Amino acid sequence: MLQIQQLEKTYKNAAEPSLQGLSLQFSDKSIAGLLGPNGAGKTTTISILCGLVKADAGKAFLLGMDVEKEREAIKRRIGVVPQSIALYPTLTAMENLQYIGRLYGLGSTLLKERINQYLQLFGLEKSAHKAIRYYSGGMKRRANIIASLLHEPELLILDEPTAGVDVQSRNMILQFLTEYNKLGHGIIYTSHLLEEAQQLCDEIAIIDHGRLVVQGKPVELMQEQQAQSLEQVFLQLTGSSLRD
Repeated sequence: MLQIQQLEKTYKNAAEPSLQGLSLQFSDKSIAGLLGPNGAGKTTTISILCGLVKADAGKAFLLGMDVEKEREAIKRRIGVVPQSIALYPTLTAMENLQYIGRLYGLGSTLLKERINQYLQLFGLEKSAHKAIRYYSGGMKRRANIIASLLHEPELLILDEPTAGVDVQSRNMILQFLTEYNKLGHGIIYTSHLLEEAQQLCDEIAIIDHGRLVVQGKPVELMQEQQAQSLEQVFLQLTGSSLRD
């Protein structure tokens, strides 16, 4: 599903590199967590995978395809849910999803079916014609996820998809991701909520300062570190000092 080989990235005028020889891989069709403190390099890694940022060195492969050389083919097979809400605030949810679906080349009938299906699934059918700017935080997050699903991607990449949402929305999103994975779709997911990652992920990679710290199944890592939770593993390996 994902293979990264010695990725390096330093932004202009940055005090230190964002990625320093990062290497890791995730199994096919798994739910994989990319975890780390603030500034660890998670969003930079995802930006490289999505073709938004070019690595200074190293290689990355999604679904067996070279991220740099096969970017257009990859775009047709992945869905991306960014940390910030990637919707037009003055448009309604329906207008946003119709526009995005057309960008994917979906026909009118199929697009209408999928929009209605996902609006109902995510509890937004009654608010379909309300402008996004009037949505609550949880509603915006749910609409943001729907936008990435219209073309039914093989691989879904989510950057902090439950940040700042209510308990009900978080529970619904996690349940959906579990079911979507059971249908044979891969998921790569970042979060600061370690309990959530422990519950959701088949495997995780913890990175810090642009390098891989540890990788494996949550239960096995907890056993290796003699920890009661994934959060304890995280703190033991990355320290408890505050991060900006």
